[in-house]
Amino acid sequence: MPPVPPLADVCAVVVTWNRRRLLVEALAALEGQTLPPRRIVVVDNASTDGTSELLRTDYRHLEVVSLRSNTGGAGGFAAGIERALTFDPELVWLLDDDTVATPTAAERLVTAWSSYGAGELPRPALLASRVVWTDGRDHPMNTPRVKPGVSSAERAAAAAVGAVPIRSASFVSVMCDASVVRDRGLPVADYFLWNDDFEYSTRLIRSRVGLAVPASVVVHKTSTFGSTDVDPGERFVLEVRNKVWLFTRSRGLGPVEKLVYGGSTLRRWARTIARSRDRRTLLLGLRTGLAAGLRTRPRTNGEVLTAAGWSPHDGHPGGGPGARAEPFSLLIAVWRGDDPAFLRDAFVSSVQEQTRRPAQVVLVQDGQVPEPLAEEIARLVATSPVPVDHVVMADNLGLGPALDRGLAACHHEIVARMDADDVSLPVRFERQLPMIEAGADIVGSGLLEFGSSVDQVVGRRTPPTDPDEIRRVMRFRDPFNHPTVVYRRSAVQAAGGYTDMALMEDYLLFARMVDSGARPANLAEPLVRYRVGAGAYARRGGRQLLRSELAVQRRFHELGITTRPQYVRNVVVRGGYRLVPVGLRRLAYRALIANRGGTGR
Repeated sequence: MPPVPPLADVCAVVVTWNRRRLLVEALAALEGQTLPPRRIVVVDNASTDGTSELLRTDYRHLEVVSLRSNTGGAGGFAAGIERALTFDPELVWLLDDDTVATPTAAERLVTAWSSYGAGELPRPALLASRVVWTDGRDHPMNTPRVKPGVSSAERAAAAAVGAVPIRSASFVSVMCDASVVRDRGLPVADYFLWNDDFEYSTRLIRSRVGLAVPASVVVHKTSTFGSTDVDPGERFVLEVRNKVWLFTRSRGLGPVEKLVYGGSTLRRWARTIARSRDRRTLLLGLRTGLAAGLRTRPRTNGEVLTAAGWSPHDGHPGGGPGARAEPFSLLIAVWRGDDPAFLRDAFVSSVQEQTRRPAQVVLVQDGQVPEPLAEEIARLVATSPVPVDHVVMADNLGLGPALDRGLAACHHEIVARMDADDVSLPVRFERQLPMIEAGADIVGSGLLEFGSSVDQVVGRRTPPTDPDEIRRVMRFRDPFNHPTVVYRRSAVQAAGGYTDMALMEDYLLFARMVDSGARPANLAEPLVRYRVGAGAYARRGGRQLLRSELAVQRRFHELGITTRPQYVRNVVVRGGYRLVPVGLRRLAYRALIANRGGTGR
């Protein structure tokens, strides 16, 4: 096999529940790897056997996520992956607490990942270890099958790195490409015990490559092989419910695959019931599970994990009444179309004139700019009373990539956004920062729209302030005014950061944050003056924005943020808004959005 690369950025995630002795052995095996993970995140699923105390005393060098209630593997891995993504790894290695990895397990997975296709093919989305029992037998429940219908080219590319193509894998030991995780989301926490790993692995692998790497060996130290037959009661109900969710709501399988796997599932259920000594319980469980699967949909990860006492900001400073004041970064992006005078107003109002100033300004220059704008940027950097990091991008890549580049340059966990042509009120950060320090992960505010001068107020946008209302309206419209937001960088990174989705990158990011469990808040008070210039209503429509609208609605549906009826409603209503004449769009905007909460006068 090709040599292992000199640097592989891996973050391991281990989910544990009441298996203290095995956890100690599993962690020792991770730290003894020939290619050890850069970080190890341990998710304690409300253990009651002393695991929590053990992690607090003997493993303080690890990242620990503690939950107040057991969310099962799916919830634990969802919370753990969220934390892992804040460290910006290339690969996330998921393991159970009773998985003892042999010393070269990680190295073999990373080697296969980095060497696949000799660098000419996309890297695998997921790689699975060979899982063996304590006596060396292959573990039947955790041995993935060769991908059905695999092509000879796929088989050859996998064989070249000592692997075989697969379509699904178990959470016992899988390594996931972090970029694919950011794109396709987290495990569905509400699956709890059964089919969570099948749903998630098929979702990551769909249209990508999944590999089983036999040279990467882990020992799975369960007490029994186990199956739903062991517990024909609650577990069978969950198995049936989750399978119905999988076949009706998940994007992991294509239509033909759902028919094939669905038929296989029905045959297995029939065999299980026929062979059972307690058919009555299984039949009752089948009926209960089918009803639950058809009548309900999985709760969002935010609902499940927040109820379990988790938030992406856990482990960071702050988080309660009386929390100490934290330093924060101010993030501004500028491009060639920005007006030097407008940029000066935005910068001065958000730095010099604030009653609570940022500790750092990150000013991202998205491509080359005209000389007058370049001179203004240089003047602001030279005269700023706080340090300014001027990040220059050689090419104009768009707002999403520019903000991602800027986030990477921010020194502080709390980041405030500011557009290059708006004006902050002097008390903006004095009002918003305490809410972040008290536990929120993202805080927006109201804003005043102005025309030719800041005194010419033409509208006011007042966002919803109740967290439940924010979560509810998120599926139809953005409840945050982007130029006003302050957020925790870790929560943004955990949700995948900004994406290159023109004019919709903020809406997609905020929806993913809230859906994943970030704690939202808004202040009704207008803290930013928002410039509405000529052409503002034209920019809210047209073919380009329609394409972005359709793309973001498709992503919402793929990620499970919206149901199919909600997706159709949004495409019709929001898509239609992009196509109506400018005059009608202006009337609708002013009536429904811009003056929500009053005129601002």
